[in-house]
Amino acid sequence: MSKPAIQACQLDNLLGEIRRCTLCEPHLPLGPRPILQAGENARILIAGQAPGRLTHAKGRPFDDASGERLRNWLGVDRDCFYDPARFAIVPMGFCFPGTHAHGRGDLPPRPECAATWHQRLLGQLPHIELTLLLGKYALDYHLPGHQGLAVEAGRWQQHWPSLMVLPHPSPRNNLWLKRHPWFETECLPALRQRIASLID
Repeated sequence: MSKPAIQACQLDNLLGEIRRCTLCEPHLPLGPRPILQAGENARILIAGQAPGRLTHAKGRPFDDASGERLRNWLGVDRDCFYDPARFAIVPMGFCFPGTHAHGRGDLPPRPECAATWHQRLLGQLPHIELTLLLGKYALDYHLPGHQGLAVEAGRWQQHWPSLMVLPHPSPRNNLWLKRHPWFETECLPALRQRIASLID
């Protein structure tokens, strides 16, 4: 068996392990359903937070209004976005963690995911050239010592072209986008150009 075939087999086996994971089951109100996407040749990594309730029900990452906005930011269609040979989608938590008691917003990603799986999984993705960080928990893991989303997104050229910090594409961030117009005028054109070069 060739080296690429062995690597592909190792990744498939690891993804199978992750999708069977029940480590956090006692803490998950809807039960475990790990949701992620990865292929050994992926060149773009999307590091988000954790699946929401709708994503848990559908079993596919970003298959909602947030996903539509994210694909628009990236300049890609659904077929391209859901191609694991192009995009790896690896949230900080693979399962829906539940919602806060007051009902506003989801709970943080379960910490067991990153501690148990991320180093092993990212080690099986040797071709990543661009990492996109969505949200505080992805920032904490991939960019330790960061100065917060607005600061890191604003100085995007310091991390470019291997990394970009994005606000979460949720409609809840419409106000953030309105307050930071440079994100759409400066960041997104550069991002779309970079994405196009990596998926071509």
